[in-house]
Amino acid sequence: MWHRSWAVSACSLRCYSTKTPIKLVAELRKLTEVSIVKAREALEASNNDVNAALKWLDKDLAASGAKRAAKVQDRHAGEGLIAVSLLSPGAGGRSALRAAMVELNCETDFVGRNDLFGQLAADIAHTAAFMSEQADFQNYPVDVLNDTPLLSARHLNPDPSTTVSRAIRDLISKVGENVVLKRAMTVFQEPSPNSKEGHRLISYLHGSVNDPMQGRIGVLGLLKLSSPQSIFQSTSSRENLERLERALARQIAGFETRSIHSDSQDETALYQQPFMIAGDLSGKPVGEALAAWSTTHGLDQSALGVERFVKWAVGEPNEEL
Repeated sequence: MWHRSWAVSACSLRCYSTKTPIKLVAELRKLTEVSIVKAREALEASNNDVNAALKWLDKDLAASGAKRAAKVQDRHAGEGLIAVSLLSPGAGGRSALRAAMVELNCETDFVGRNDLFGQLAADIAHTAAFMSEQADFQNYPVDVLNDTPLLSARHLNPDPSTTVSRAIRDLISKVGENVVLKRAMTVFQEPSPNSKEGHRLISYLHGSVNDPMQGRIGVLGLLKLSSPQSIFQSTSSRENLERLERALARQIAGFETRSIHSDSQDETALYQQPFMIAGDLSGKPVGEALAAWSTTHGLDQSALGVERFVKWAVGEPNEEL
């Protein structure tokens, strides 16, 4: 009886492996990250043709994603990530500025830390930065961004049929939670080589886990520079400036920073706050520290200043810029 049972099992295994070869299942899962059951189903429906199975999965994912999205669309999504993409942070007045910041929400912190969720947040921020055309800091319409083909810094040949909204629906199908693109903002500025002033973008993401450009608090700011060419001619001066930029962005993220200047001793104003984690400048009010940094590098005291910043936290009320 035992031999007969073993023979039946062995026959079933041979027949099954002939029907859906394990190598093809593994190949399809590597390409798509679907479950073993779904990979087998796709191959069975496509006569073990991997390309046909990919198309089958694409249609199946779109259908199941739409159904799942409809079921969860009313569920509250208050967790997630802020993601920033700096396509061009600027280098004095001779380089364009191009960047974006987005907030992608989900229902739980567990999904917010999922690699697939983080990848999608990064890709949406990259897409928004690439599409930015308006000057300064502008809200980018979420409905427009949702209909935009998803771009990725990691994949140079994206599928033009995959829009941001479709990618979100596909993710909903995979993670089983409501996922919502809450807001987006972009920065774009043409280079001005004849100007004596330049601008640089500063950013910092607090609460990063897998990617330093993602976190629960995001800051994107604009730094004004007078005579920027003198700073960028020296490697050491440029590196010092980059450290200062990071310290400024961290300062804004770490404190209850609401404005840049104040006539009173208001510590919600950036320039009134004691500068933290800024080397020799630590402890000085930020405004005084920037003046000291400028004179140390042979510039006028007012050569360096924060012109604007936006600070977002996951789950906070959506306010206009």
